[in-house]
Amino acid sequence: MDIKVLGSGCKKCNELYKRIEEVLDEANVNASLEKVTEFKDILSYGVMKTPGLVVDGAVKVSGRVPSKNEIKKILCL
Repeated sequence: MDIKVLGSGCKKCNELYKRIEEVLDEANVNASLEKVTEFKDILSYGVMKTPGLVVDGAVKVSGRVPSKNEIKKILCL
């Protein structure tokens, strides 16, 4: 599973990254998790509001920080 957090490094972007790390650790899942901070790269996903969550190339969330339960559902954990 390839997971990307899109954002400039703002508080909400960092919170989303942290929540995803926690969900993956709790579920004992090994996945690729990376931050995408370059504006042109973020726009390439069609995301206009950050933070954004991309899973295996598909945008799942944009403009908000989902709860840990919602993240689990998005990742099918």
